[in-house]
Amino acid sequence: MSKYSLTGEFVSPASERAFLNHQLERTRALLGFTLLFCVAFFVSFFATDIATLGLHDALALTLTPRLAVGLTAGACAWLAYRRALSVRATRLAASVCELVALGCFMLIVQHRPHEVHWHAMSLSIMLMVIYLYIPNRLAYALALAAGASVVFILQALALMPMTPADLLTMGMLLVLVNTFGLLAARRYQQVAREEFRLQMDLKYNAERDHLTGCYNRRYLHEHLLGAELARARRCGSLALVLCDIDHFKRINDSFGHHQGDAVIRDFARLLVDTVRADVDAVVRYGGEEFLLILPGADLAGGRQLAERLRAAFADRRMTIDESGEALQVTCSFGVASADFSRSGSTTTLSDLILAADKRLYDAKRNGRNRVEAIELP
Repeated sequence: MSKYSLTGEFVSPASERAFLNHQLERTRALLGFTLLFCVAFFVSFFATDIATLGLHDALALTLTPRLAVGLTAGACAWLAYRRALSVRATRLAASVCELVALGCFMLIVQHRPHEVHWHAMSLSIMLMVIYLYIPNRLAYALALAAGASVVFILQALALMPMTPADLLTMGMLLVLVNTFGLLAARRYQQVAREEFRLQMDLKYNAERDHLTGCYNRRYLHEHLLGAELARARRCGSLALVLCDIDHFKRINDSFGHHQGDAVIRDFARLLVDTVRADVDAVVRYGGEEFLLILPGADLAGGRQLAERLRAAFADRRMTIDESGEALQVTCSFGVASADFSRSGSTTTLSDLILAADKRLYDAKRNGRNRVEAIELP
């Protein structure tokens, strides 16, 4: 997630999408505010048109383009505030407003060629706004800003004779503005993504077990219990599977804690690969204990999954680092389920966890490497 492209975006498409969706509400608010501010600022310059050209000429030459900018930006600002625009829609709105503003600016330059030096200063300000204040993809901002700079230079050459020194000065000014704007915008883009990455790292570390990557017990009690119970009431049923690696202390004592950690990671990987992605939850419940939360599963489904996991784990062989010896490990399972579609059901996830825990200890007492299950009334 920490690799960035030349534009400051995440190289990973998945990371970039996550960032953009995370920032979307803030992006819409910033887009709306910036466009409204630009509308007020752009339209207010009509007063300078009147002072320079007189009311009649100002109305004839600059009123239409300024109104076009105001209406376009105002409409897009309203959409940003009042409609749940997607990432693509916000970029489209920003690009359309920038394109209309630049086009109207070029029209004003066409009508007032004798002020081309002042126009160059105004364009520089507009370019900085495009790069730094209107939220858009940097590649789109660069294309619009660089394209506008080239068009303006060509327009200035066509409208009035310019000395080589004037042309060089104007060209260097626009090159400097584009270069500084591009570098500053890229830095801003990268800083925003770095902040997002750090937030996601903190969130991940708060929710996940550092050894296995599964959810931790704190996240289970603070988030999963309530959310999964609500989902179970919607789905109608829920099954929990509590798993415990057999004779785990013997593994640590015989081969060392690093080998014990390897066994835990291998078992966690098996659990994550077997359950339904984005549906079931895998929680590291204790040292070598794991809890599976299976929304919509009944007792038969929970037992079937536990049996499949038990057989798969028993068939795995791990190689001991030092001796090359093959290590076989087994696991015991306790399954508990409840039918939440029945009226008056008062079963909680804590009840299910307690029931699964009791079934797990029954499996241990009955010889290990087995599954015990119960359905709560």
